[in-house]
Amino acid sequence: MTGADLLLPDRMTLRGAGEALAGALDVTDGVQREHELSYYDTFDGLLHAAGLSLVHEDECLSLVERDTGAIRASLPTARPDKPLFAADLAPGPMREALQSLADVRALLSLVQLRASERLMSVLDGERKTVVRLAVEELALADPAGAGSSLRPRVRITPVRGYDKERRRVQATLEHQLGFKRAEEPLVDEAVRVAGGVPGGMAAKIDVPLRFEQRGDGAAAAVLRALLEVIEANLPGTIDDLDSEFLHDLRVSVRRSRAVQRELRQVFPPAELAHFRGEFRWMQQASGDARDLDVHVLEFGGMRALVPEEIRGDLDPLLDVLRARRVQAHGRLVHALRSRRATGLPSAWRSFLDGLEAAGEVDRPDAARPIGAVAGERIRKVYRQMVRMGGAIEPASPAEDYHELRKKGKELRYLLELFGAPLYPGDVVKPMVRTLKGLQDVLGRHQDREVQVALLRSLGPEVGEAARGQAALMAMGALIARLSEDEHAARSEFVGRFAEFAAKEQRRLVKETFG
Repeated sequence: MTGADLLLPDRMTLRGAGEALAGALDVTDGVQREHELSYYDTFDGLLHAAGLSLVHEDECLSLVERDTGAIRASLPTARPDKPLFAADLAPGPMREALQSLADVRALLSLVQLRASERLMSVLDGERKTVVRLAVEELALADPAGAGSSLRPRVRITPVRGYDKERRRVQATLEHQLGFKRAEEPLVDEAVRVAGGVPGGMAAKIDVPLRFEQRGDGAAAAVLRALLEVIEANLPGTIDDLDSEFLHDLRVSVRRSRAVQRELRQVFPPAELAHFRGEFRWMQQASGDARDLDVHVLEFGGMRALVPEEIRGDLDPLLDVLRARRVQAHGRLVHALRSRRATGLPSAWRSFLDGLEAAGEVDRPDAARPIGAVAGERIRKVYRQMVRMGGAIEPASPAEDYHELRKKGKELRYLLELFGAPLYPGDVVKPMVRTLKGLQDVLGRHQDREVQVALLRSLGPEVGEAARGQAALMAMGALIARLSEDEHAARSEFVGRFAEFAAKEQRRLVKETFG
C-alpha cells in the first residue's frame, strides 16, 4: 500500500465520502471491490523498527515504507500460510531486503484485514489520472477478532511524476473536506484492535530508575520486565518458530540470574536461594538446544573455513547436527512444559510483587538507594575483571578466558540494566563499547574451543554415515582452522584487554561509581 492515509470525518459514511470527493475534485469512479490484506513482521518488530511494513495484497508481497508509502521491493506470490523466512524466497530484491533486516528471524502473520473499498481517479485538465484514491471500510479477518471494525480511511496513492498534484489533493481533503491525517499506519491500528502491541516484543528492556529508589524496588522492576520477555518468548520457543525465541529467552534468564547474584543483598536469602536454583535449572535445560541452534546457524561460516573443493564433504556433519538439534529441542519442550517450568513465572512474579513489603532482616541493601548499590557492584566487578584479565598469559588454560568472559557478562548486564539509567552516558556507553570488544574476542575463543570439542566428539557418528570417511577428512581440516582462530583470539585478547583496563578507564570507573 502506498501513499498517505486520511481518516474520514466523524459520522461520514463510505457513500458520503465518495460524494464529498466527487464534489471537490474532478474524479472518475472506478470499481468497488472487497479484498484482503495480510501484514507480517518478526516477533520483535525488526521491520517496524526500520520504518517498514510487509504486506500481502492482490497476490503480491510488498515491503513498504511506513511514512511515505514507497515500495522498497515486491514479489508476486500467494499469501504465506506459515512462518516466512527470507532465505526461503527466490533470489532477488525482496529476499535481499528481508535478509538484511530479519536475518534468521521468521516473518510471522501480524493481522489480516478485510477491506471494502471504492476506487477513484483524480484527473487533471487533460483528463489524465494524476492521483488515485481508495475509500476503505476495514475490519479484522482473523477469527479471534473477526468483525472488529477499524476507522474508515482514504488512501491517497500518487502517480509517478505528479507529486505536486498529490499534495494539492491531500490539502483539499484535509482543509476543505475535514479529513484528518491518520496518527498511525493502518497496520498499527489493526494490531492494537486485535489486542497486540505495535512494534512487537523487543528483547531489550528499558526500565526507568531513580538514583534514590529503594534497591529492592528497582531490582524487582527490572526483573519483572525481564520476566515479561521470558514469558513472551516461551510459546515461540516451544513451537520452534525461529531460533531467536530461545536466544532471547535465555538472555533474559541469564540477565535475571545476574541481578539475583549481583544484587543478592536486596533479597531474603532463603527465598533467593530457591529461585536462583530454579533459574539455573531453566538455563541448563535450554543449553543443549541453543548450542545446536548456533552450530546449525553458523555452519555456513564454518564450511567456508575449509578449501572450497572439500566443503561439500561436510554435508554428513550437518545432517548429524540437525538430527541432534531436533532431539535437543524435544528435550527442551518437555522441560518447558513441565510443572516446574510452568509454575516458575507466577511464583517469581508473586515474590517480586511482595519484595518491598517484606522484612528487611538479612537484606542490608533492600532500602539503600539503587544508585549506590549498583555503583558499588559495577566498580567491584570491574576491578575483579581487571585482576582476572591481568593474570592471563598466552599459555593460560582456556578456563581462565572462559571465567573472565562470564564475569564480563555480569558487568555488562549491570551497566545496561542499572548503569545506563542511573549514571552519565558519556561514561557508561564507552565502557560498554570497550567491554563488548573484549567480550567479542573472548566469545570467539570460547566458541572455537567448544566447536573443536564437539567436532571431535561427533567423529564416530559422522564416520558411520554415507561418505563418512571424506567427511572425517574435511572435519580434520576444519578443526585445524578452528584451532588456529582460537589461538588468534588469544593474541587479540591482549589489545582488547589493555583498552578495557586502561588507566583512564580505571580512573573513570573509580570517580563515577565510587
